[in-house]
This record gives sequence, structure tokens and C-alpha cells, in this order.
Amino acid sequence: MDRRHESPGGKRRLWLLLAAVVAVFTMVAAACGDDDDDGSAAAPATTAAPEAPAADDEPEAAATTAAPEAPAADDEPEPEEMAMADGSGASFVSTQFVPVEEAEKLRSILAPGDIDFTGAEAGPTIDQILAGAGAIDVLGALHGTFPPLANEDALTNMIDVLDDLSEDRSFAPSFVESGLLGSDDFLAYVPWAQATYIMAANKQALEYLPAGADIDNLAWEDLAAWCQAIMDGEGRPLCGLPNAGLFHRFLEGYLWPSFTGGMVSEFRSAEAADMLAWARDSLWPTIDPESINYEFMQEPLLAGEVWVAFDHVARLIDAFSTEPDTFVAFPTPSGPAGRGFMPVIVGLGIPADAPNPDEGVAVIEYLTRPDIQGQVLADLAFFPVVEGVDTSSLPSGVALEAEAVEKLANAPDALAALLPVGLGERGGEINQIFRNAFDRVVFEGADIATVLKEEGDALQALLNETGAPCWAPDPAGDGPCVVNPAG
Repeated sequence: MDRRHESPGGKRRLWLLLAAVVAVFTMVAAACGDDDDDGSAAAPATTAAPEAPAADDEPEAAATTAAPEAPAADDEPEPEEMAMADGSGASFVSTQFVPVEEAEKLRSILAPGDIDFTGAEAGPTIDQILAGAGAIDVLGALHGTFPPLANEDALTNMIDVLDDLSEDRSFAPSFVESGLLGSDDFLAYVPWAQATYIMAANKQALEYLPAGADIDNLAWEDLAAWCQAIMDGEGRPLCGLPNAGLFHRFLEGYLWPSFTGGMVSEFRSAEAADMLAWARDSLWPTIDPESINYEFMQEPLLAGEVWVAFDHVARLIDAFSTEPDTFVAFPTPSGPAGRGFMPVIVGLGIPADAPNPDEGVAVIEYLTRPDIQGQVLADLAFFPVVEGVDTSSLPSGVALEAEAVEKLANAPDALAALLPVGLGERGGEINQIFRNAFDRVVFEGADIATVLKEEGDALQALLNETGAPCWAPDPAGDGPCVVNPAG
């Protein structure tokens, strides 16, 4: 990768950054989002098809509270406003917060500076930057937008910018590592915001927790035992999964990484075979059969059809906001290889041909301040990526989710599994491969070894044809990612 595009910030040694990466995954999270890959994150009102969506079909961010009004033009500027002067006139293009209501909230957040904000689709924005239009000072986008730009040397190295920002704020190390895109010395973006998936439970279910189990530190086997106990006690299955919704993310980001330590490379490993046998024999028999029709788990939770559920934070927020005293939020369980989870990361980068890169840096400095991160959280339901965010005045539903996300992010065994990248328009195919493997084993009773070989071959063909390199938690490398032979 070409390193010619130097950061506008001051120069620092890379080892300082990498030292932070090995620190514990820290973040005072605070509340709700998804990559072109998984879109902005609000609890959607539309109905999704049960077939696996393409890689960019994820929920958009649910707005919760109105943004404060911008100060009147003749008011004496506060220090924050004066600090934004350097960002005056910057051209800020974001593939997130594009819907009108969300865009207006973001413009209100940006009001202290004279920033030209434009919402845009990821594809045309990538094309514009690659064409060398030289019209964008700072780009806000999901993780998956950055690799094709970095591969064409179309981005500025943000390492020095991050180093300067880190003097007075602490970024979550795992998100910084994601921005390196597998390199040692090129940072494609500064983390801006994130969202993920968590668990929700009706408080009535808590009496059935296995003896000695800690709801904030469950293993997947504990979850199955809990669901079995609920079913035995209530006479019907009351655990649910969004099989008609984002179930492929449950497989890609949670089950496979938790049991195998990888997503793609260990797809057909012996550990994957054990996981599928467990899902078939222990987990799925305790799941509400109506799960095949569930898209957003907030609905069956509120209806009392299920008591325990997994879903994206944006697809649970209505339950927590409507009945905050009825439900608890908690981290997803862990497996033998760690606590797999799928963060949806939004980053801020500067194109190599940005006309005003210093103004772009000023925008990034502003948007990563803890107080502004808190405002993005409250108004646009995306979680912070820095420490020090005040969560004391969050809406009750957002606060419940925030606590669960914080515990998940800070878990010592947290294993980040990024959304699939590098597959282009064929992103939906990987989702279907994971679904096929699960469905054939769990629903159809097919032989596990046969299924993993056949679907693993299909996965390898997809990777070969697209040339997609591995992404976390699989090891980075050149060329198509490799699905290891059956173990």
C-alpha cells in the first residue's frame, strides 16, 4: 500500500498506537446502529424478506431525543464553538444518517461549526473519491467502505491524527485496530461510532437462570440450559431468535467465532461441527418455533411471546424504551474460543485529494469529543468509541442497552468479528452460505461433515471469485481468504 499520503496531524511513533491496541478493550459505551455492510441503525419500520439480506441490509439508527438548538448567530461563542472555527467550510460527506430526520439531527450537532454536511450512498461516494474529484474533506462511513479506497491509495494515513487526538481522549483499542485494515502502519479511519447485538430478557425469566449462572457472563451452554428450564417451568419455549431477520449475523459474528475463534477460516473445523451439533440438539429445541417468522425481536418480547431474545440493539430498543421496568439487557454469551460479537464500526477518514484536510481534521476532532459522542448517542442512537461519555441523562431504554454494550465491550474474552468485507455486490451470498449450513443441519437433519464440506467449498469459491482477503477475527493476509480443511 502506498504510504505517500501523510497525515495532516503531528508525527508520532507507531509503537505508541500499537501499545494501546494490546490494552484491554475499553469503552464507556452508551447506546444504539449498523456496514455498507450494515447501514445506519434505526429500528426499521419495513418488513425484511426471510432470505438472507445482502451485506449492506442492516437496520438504521433509531433516533431518541431531539438535538439541542444551535446558538443564535449573535450569541457570544462558547469555547467549543470557537474551537470549531478551523473546521469552518469543511465538506463532510457521510454514508450514515442519510434519512432526512437523522440528517437534520446531525446538522444540529454540527451547528457550532460552519460544516457542509452531505448524506450520500456508499457506492457513488467511493466512485467519486476514486475518480479524484477532490471535493470531500472528511468521509464518515462504515468500516467496509474504507478497504476499496485504501487499496487504491485514495486515503490519507490517519495515524498521526489519532495520536494527536489520543492526548486528551481514549479510543477503544479494538476499533483502532480495525481501522488499520490489517496493516502495521496505515490507519484508514479514526473510529467515530459503533453499534452491535445484545441479549434481552423479561424479568420473569430470571428465576429460571441455572444455579450459579451470572447473566452478564453466560456461556452458550448456560443459555441453552436456561431456555430449557424456562420451557420446563412454563410449558412452552420462550426463547427466540430473529430467523427471518438478521440471523446470519448471529451465525457469522456470534456462534462461529465463539466456538471456533474464526468466521471464515474455521468455517468447517471440528469445533464448527461440535457447535452445529450443540445447536441442533441443545439450543434449537428450546427456541420458540415462531422464530422462523421473527424479524425484530422487540415485537415478540413486548407481546410476551418470548422472554429471552438476541438481536441488534436497534431492533430491541422499542422493548427497552416502552417497558424499561419489564426487561433486562445483557451481553451475548461466550464459547470455548471467546465471546464472539459483531461491532458495526463507523469511521472518519480523509481522502488523499481532500481540498481542505486541516479542516477535515477539525471536524474529526469535534465529532470524537466525549460530549459530542454522547450527543450522537442520545440523538442518533450510535454508541461512543471513546471513554468519558456522560450517560447520566440517557433515555431509559438507551441506558439499558448502554450498560449491556459496555459489559460486552469490556469483557476480557471479547472477540470482535467484523462484518464481511471485500465481497462487493455478492455480500449476500456469504450470509446465505452460513444460513444454509445451519438450516441443513438443524432443520433438515443433514450430515454435519457433508454440509460443512459442501458449504465450505461454496464459501471458498465465493472468496476466490471476489478475491476478498480475510477480515477479523480471521488473520489478515494477501489474496483470497482461505477456508481451512475440515479438522
